[in-house]
Amino acid sequence: MEEKDKKTTLMSEPKSLPRRILVVDDDDEARLALRRMLEEAGFDVLEAPNGRVALGICRSHPLDVVITDICMPEQEGLETIQALRREFPRVKLIAISGQPAAAVYLRMAKLLGAQATLEKPIRLETLLDTVGSVLAAEPGE
Repeated sequence: MEEKDKKTTLMSEPKSLPRRILVVDDDDEARLALRRMLEEAGFDVLEAPNGRVALGICRSHPLDVVITDICMPEQEGLETIQALRREFPRVKLIAISGQPAAAVYLRMAKLLGAQATLEKPIRLETLLDTVGSVLAAEPGE
């Protein structure tokens, strides 16, 4: 399926689309790039520079998906995933990392409750496929 067709298909499936995605990353450029990709695909996107801010946003806005980087200041991604699992067990979690030890961190994220993981840099098609997959999964999967 071509990228344009994939965007159209995702946007035409109202039950499988989230109304809101939170992107959590301390890297402003990476966060903005993810935001733009998701907004162009029809998603409503919020941003947070770290896990502490992300938790505050989660408490005041209903979210369908949280995409969080692992290595961040103040409150890193693994700690954030644990807190989100406790407070918001139904929210879908995608962990991302661009660190040299990304595979290890991402494996830990899965063990802590992330439904999916991605290594940076992230391609648009991969991002949209992953978001679609986690949204289609039953709660608890």
